[in-house]
Amino acid sequence: MSDNTLNLRREILKTIGTGAIATSLSACVAAPLTRKYPRPYSRKSWVAPRISIENVIREVVGHRPFRPGGFVVKSEKLGDKTVVHNYGHGGSGITLSWGSSALAVRETMGMEHRAVAVIGSGVMGLTSARLLQDAGWKVTIYTRDMARHTTSNVAGGEWGPYGAHDPEVSSEAFKSQLAFAARIAHHAHTNLGGSVYGVRWLELYRPTNTPDDREDRPFSHLYPYEDVLGPNEHPFPTKYCKVSLTMMVEPGTFLRRLTEDFYQAGGKYVIQDFTDKEELLALPEPVIFNCTGLGARQLFNDKELTPAKGQLVFMPPDPAIDYMTIGGGTSNLYMFPRTDVLLLGGTYKLGDWSTHPEPDETARIVREHQRLFSEF
Repeated sequence: MSDNTLNLRREILKTIGTGAIATSLSACVAAPLTRKYPRPYSRKSWVAPRISIENVIREVVGHRPFRPGGFVVKSEKLGDKTVVHNYGHGGSGITLSWGSSALAVRETMGMEHRAVAVIGSGVMGLTSARLLQDAGWKVTIYTRDMARHTTSNVAGGEWGPYGAHDPEVSSEAFKSQLAFAARIAHHAHTNLGGSVYGVRWLELYRPTNTPDDREDRPFSHLYPYEDVLGPNEHPFPTKYCKVSLTMMVEPGTFLRRLTEDFYQAGGKYVIQDFTDKEELLALPEPVIFNCTGLGARQLFNDKELTPAKGQLVFMPPDPAIDYMTIGGGTSNLYMFPRTDVLLLGGTYKLGDWSTHPEPDETARIVREHQRLFSEF
């Protein structure tokens, strides 16, 4: 493990242990992380991704664990056990992973126990486990599936903390918690940049017919720059195109490296499925981290938790594409050029538990992306 990685995790643990942060979340998010700068350069050429229905190599379905009121980070006593919850991040799980898990690990401050069970091996389970290990805990991950089979592994991977709640429903206290988690997570991901963890910086383009809505983007200070291209300044079939710089996190690489780090730090995996809360409480560890995502609906009767079905279309990687897109179609389209695949998405169906890809959705996603890039 690199010194950079160790220093990062020590810094996160040091941060979540300070008295100022322990007493006030809102104070942590008052100052912006970066100064705003204009876009430093203009794209010299526009290259369209190679998109056709004949190029589809795989279609997958994932279920985002969405709660309108926002994700849950809290601890509770159940008999002689302490359960720490860390679940319900919607479409922002990879984005918020380090920050939300830092909040969860903070719940263990002052505990004398040193053995903990982490339930779930997705991105929340793995980041919680790694931070716990760095804090001196002996960690066992109990999971039905290894990381490569989790919802986290079929996430898009664009760094953006916008899909974690319904802002019309969530409380101001949650919004402060989200802002804190986003800042910690942003700092962590920027320190893990490079091919080892699968994190890189790319421009993100948002074709739109609205000139500017940056006042409605509460996390804009976490983007090094943002700008708006006007008519005739871009090739998209919209009046305007918003551009920003953010990170692309490749889920497969990221999860594999976290798993390797977990093993190197002495972690242990146990393959086990849990059907009810009593089975969890029968575990030998005195502290249990609930990182089960949608599983918390059944295990802890959280009826606010609901699936948001997403369907992804994979095509062969296209090395010529060095930018991402979101929007520009009749639904929330997105195109992410990962090193393993060219990823197309655009499905968000709340309450849909179905697990099979829909051919009509694949055709629509491909068709709308072809139209988006038709003038390149």
